[in-house]
Amino acid sequence: MAKPKNGPSPMDGIMALDLAPAEPTPAMAAYFDMCRDKLGYVPNVLLSYSHDMAKLEAFAAFYNDLMLGKSGLSKLEREMIAVAVSSENHCFYCLAAHGAAVRQLSGDPALGEMMVMNWRAATLDARQHAMLAFAVLLTRASGDVVEADREALRAVGFSERDIWDIAATASFFNMSNRMASAVDMRPNLEYFSQAR
Repeated sequence: MAKPKNGPSPMDGIMALDLAPAEPTPAMAAYFDMCRDKLGYVPNVLLSYSHDMAKLEAFAAFYNDLMLGKSGLSKLEREMIAVAVSSENHCFYCLAAHGAAVRQLSGDPALGEMMVMNWRAATLDARQHAMLAFAVLLTRASGDVVEADREALRAVGFSERDIWDIAATASFFNMSNRMASAVDMRPNLEYFSQAR
């Protein structure tokens, strides 16, 4: 049974849990301002975490390091991992947000849609195919990963650090997908019209 409300919640339209945002730390207030300046909005995933500044700061730091930090994986490849994992997990929020990022970074709206629906339908090179196959294996059955799976990544040119980054990105989105599904996190409407 749904919990009765005394009025509109700050989280209405963002997620199913009625958690009031905490007072932002100076770092997070600046981060939200940067999002508004750069994107025109604050992603709902950040607003969802805003009831707990320590968790928000940890989430944002890990996300930014994985997705924007130095890596042998391109930003597009990291977004492709996010979408392939999110497709396996049927994560509405991440498919909307990261599908938009694939469209934007690739300049190919069809690629973004194929990645969301079935990455195997996309025209990918051997490197990208191996990367996504590994990310999906890690998502479906992490205990089944064996040396041959890592060797398949080496065979298409991934370094040891690249393999770590593939695994870390896939693992992060498995956690993020589960949180988004658990709280019925809703994507920002802006994602649906981006890069089309």
